[in-house]
Amino acid sequence: MEAATAKSLPEGAKARRVYLSLRDQISDGRLCDGEMLPGEQKLAEAYSVSRVTVRRALDGLSAAGLIEKRVGRGTTVRSESLAGKRAGMNFNTLMPQLVEMVQSTTARLLSFSYSQPPDFVAQAMGLGPGENVQIATRVRLAGNVPFSHLTTYVPTHIARNYSENDLATTPLFKLLELSGVQIDAAHQSVSASLAGPEVAEALEVTEGSALLSLKRIMRDVDGNGVEFLSGLYRPDMFSLEMPLVRTGTGGERHWKPAIGQTAQDDSGQSQA
Repeated sequence: MEAATAKSLPEGAKARRVYLSLRDQISDGRLCDGEMLPGEQKLAEAYSVSRVTVRRALDGLSAAGLIEKRVGRGTTVRSESLAGKRAGMNFNTLMPQLVEMVQSTTARLLSFSYSQPPDFVAQAMGLGPGENVQIATRVRLAGNVPFSHLTTYVPTHIARNYSENDLATTPLFKLLELSGVQIDAAHQSVSASLAGPEVAEALEVTEGSALLSLKRIMRDVDGNGVEFLSGLYRPDMFSLEMPLVRTGTGGERHWKPAIGQTAQDDSGQSQA
């Protein structure tokens, strides 16, 4: 998948629809590695398009490294090329994984400035009127494939302790700690979003593509907001995983997140 996804997208709305449908099926495992795709005629009938349209979509998937086309032998799925670059985060071990991610991925700084943050950021961080922050936007890549678009807001008096170059090589929470910040707590929310023009270009996806949206605010021991993160992630390249356990009794028995503990229920039995 060294070829950029945007460059592998075929021309034409119908071809892109077929391309994105097949790509999603490969990324979520509905089409497995080594599986043979139906022939062009069957795919054309399934999607109600022409064989020329299907061929364009398959050429795009081939350019992205997701399939292998062999003359006379059909088309084979190559999902291992995608799985090998997918970033999976487990909530139990999120911080150590962030450190490991920086060592195995690269970051490209898109913008860096000091200015007033949006009102919702200032309110969430408890900033005073007119207080400036450092605003940095980065794209993180795995194997030359972009998977996250990150915008961070850090109070100016903290951000002055590190440089633009530091942001490309070190996790921000580490830079905060090196700046003397004592991180005590964080709150994180996950939702969905659609790729606007700038984000679509940076993540090399089509405009309007579905993205995983993550917002996180970190606070120090005094309860002050020290970082606000707004992250957008390609769902074919990133996943958030959380173990669950069964708890309660009788009709009150239910699933709950097993954060910071092994996946066992309240009776000590491991949960499958």
